[in-house]
Amino acid sequence: MLQELSIRNLAVIENISVEFHQGFHVLTGETGAGKSIVIDALALIAGGRGSADMIRHGCDRADIEAVFDLPSGHPVWETLRRLGIHAEEEEALVIRRELSQQGKSSSRINGQSVTLTMLREVGEHLVNIHGQHEHQSLLRTERHLEWLDQYAGDVIAGLKLEYQEKYDAYLRIVRERRELEDTSRQQVQMLDLYRYQLEEIADARLKPGEDEALQEEKRKLSHSEKLAEAAAEAYELLNGPKGLPAISRAISKLEEIVKVDPGAVQPLLEQLQSAYYGAEDVVFQLRGYREGIEFNPERLAYLEERLDLLYGLKRKYGETVADIMAYKERIQAETEKLDNREELLKALTEKERIVRGELVELADVLSGIRRDAAKSLSQAIVNELRDLQMERTAFEVKLEKTQLTPTGTDVAEFLLSTNPGEPPKPLAKIASGGEMSRVMLALKAIFARIDRIPVLVFDEVDTGVSGRAAQAIAEKLSRLSAHCQVFAITHLPQVACMADHPYEIRKQVREDGRTSTSVRELVGADRVEELARMLGGVEVTEKTRHHAQEMLVLAERQKNA
Repeated sequence: MLQELSIRNLAVIENISVEFHQGFHVLTGETGAGKSIVIDALALIAGGRGSADMIRHGCDRADIEAVFDLPSGHPVWETLRRLGIHAEEEEALVIRRELSQQGKSSSRINGQSVTLTMLREVGEHLVNIHGQHEHQSLLRTERHLEWLDQYAGDVIAGLKLEYQEKYDAYLRIVRERRELEDTSRQQVQMLDLYRYQLEEIADARLKPGEDEALQEEKRKLSHSEKLAEAAAEAYELLNGPKGLPAISRAISKLEEIVKVDPGAVQPLLEQLQSAYYGAEDVVFQLRGYREGIEFNPERLAYLEERLDLLYGLKRKYGETVADIMAYKERIQAETEKLDNREELLKALTEKERIVRGELVELADVLSGIRRDAAKSLSQAIVNELRDLQMERTAFEVKLEKTQLTPTGTDVAEFLLSTNPGEPPKPLAKIASGGEMSRVMLALKAIFARIDRIPVLVFDEVDTGVSGRAAQAIAEKLSRLSAHCQVFAITHLPQVACMADHPYEIRKQVREDGRTSTSVRELVGADRVEELARMLGGVEVTEKTRHHAQEMLVLAERQKNA
């Protein structure tokens, strides 16, 4: 459950920290007091998009922090492990979200930085928010199959994954086959060009890195005279009278000094001896280098001719020898494809037929599971709607066959009949706003027992209903809180009186002229007063207070029953 929510500098909220409990929570207050801001904060914690516009005027950033207490084995722990986020199942889960005026957002889970995508993936296991207009999603029939599969759960999940992988493979085969069929006359005519290019590249007998090696060899051959001249001059200087012989004589003189005064001169002698041996080695290697310098005009001419050939190939096929060889492989494959077009097309067509047959078999199995789930879900929704003052409502999850799609061969649509004797029809044609809200609430009640999301939030789910229907919604939300923590924003006293934990959202203008919002849990007389305000409007009388007290007593009796 959500233990604590702290909000700082979000919209009109300056700084609040609220503790929550198990059960049914109701948030009430005047219109514009900031009730929805609390829901926005929860949405941000669950990975919703934020913006600088949400930050309180005059502040640099907004901070939201939520503390969750979750049971061991809850799905969120496995998600955290998979994402590499350290979390102990025995400890609280702390999520923090920051928004800055620069439009940047940062998120942390148990102190570890996470991306918005990671936060959203974790948030899907923690909070489910039903907004004021979310029931409109019931009109999108493409969502109906998604809900049906979610209801079917693990029974269908693995099979859907297998189907999806095979469907992707099937699409690749179809795409390849169509590309081969669409091979135009121009592409066939390219075959002669490809063969010429392959022959030209093959005749060159290229080697990886050959161009760099040839360039280096050419550079040396082109400067062989200068290299030989410089090497000979260096050799003569080192080996002449002023070179090694001079150093040798200097060494002899230092050796004479060392015999008389070794202390100061011995290190100098050793340095000079080391230099002599090093210079001697240089002389030896210089002689070999000078003798190895090649004067070969024929080789130089060959190198220039070879490099000209490579330059011509590079100009046509790629910037490097590696690029030319890669191009060769590419057109080789294309040539083989064109040469064997008919055989390939035949093989792909057969492969497509086989995979399609396997897909159809999997789709049929999916359809069977969905038919069973549709019957079960239809009855479950009917049962829930009976609790919501829609006792004589018929509900049906209709399945129809279609062509192969990424989800199978089924199209699902929710049908509803609110009048006995009338056949069920699509929701968009017959359902009112109040009825749509109750159908969505029925779905939420069913899925709350399936997906194990600990926090359910309803933002004015009771819009468009009144009287006994409102009371039924209140009772349904109260019963739903036995499976999870339920939060509801409401303007209806019938809903507010059923709360286990009522909270008042109040907006006030301070002495400095700034507006701020506060949140407090209502107990005792304060709860009666808030309920009386909801019943009586601007003027609260003793009669409305008495009515509020009576509603609370009846609500408590209903919950105990």
